[in-house]
Amino acid sequence: DPRFERQMSVAAFQLRSILCVPLKLKDELIGVIYVDHRGMPGMFRESDMGLISAFADQAAVARVVDLLVGVRDRGGRLFILGVGGSAGNASHAVNDFRKIAGFEAYAPTDNVSELTARINDEGWDTSFANWLKGSRLSGRDAVLVFSVGGGDAERNVSTNLVAALDLARKTGARVVGIVGRDGGFTAKAADARVIIPTVSPDLVTAHAEAFQAVVWHCLVSHPRLKAAAMKWESLGR
Repeated sequence: DPRFERQMSVAAFQLRSILCVPLKLKDELIGVIYVDHRGMPGMFRESDMGLISAFADQAAVARVVDLLVGVRDRGGRLFILGVGGSAGNASHAVNDFRKIAGFEAYAPTDNVSELTARINDEGWDTSFANWLKGSRLSGRDAVLVFSVGGGDAERNVSTNLVAALDLARKTGARVVGIVGRDGGFTAKAADARVIIPTVSPDLVTAHAEAFQAVVWHCLVSHPRLKAAAMKWESLGR
């Protein structure tokens, strides 16, 4: 861009490509995310803006942090739901929220015997909802959903998530979603949500499930949520 080629920092560091995205909190500009490259011009594409912008949406992440702090402070539990690869993420996240953030956290997919019994005897659609009923889900608790599409009853996709969130809303439990695409039913039901943007239609699942991990690790290490030191960080350099 000829407007910036003579700027001191651009010339001194021989910058060839720069990408900047605004950081906003409740529509207030609080900073920018800045990325540069010295190797070649045109390094960044328009599609890169969407991915970086997702993490520039501090309002969404801040809302999730506020909600989770409230749940923990009032002694509520955190139930983490996911299907497929998101179920694996749910199991990992249970560990982190318990060990690092001090939550009483559980995932229905960690109990294979109960989950498969409920699916066999009662059906897939109600498998998560009935597990939550058995766990005495209440208004003090929260349900955290990891999902690529967020559930869609009309398309018969992740209908067990839909039923579980219907139950959560009836009991007054708070709902948090970390989801891809447009967020599906989870985005509509959630009190707070982070939506992973679609950068490539061919990689929706890969990006959504990968960045679920990035977001929950950011949450458990957030100063307001982190209750215990992480091992490698505590050892120093």
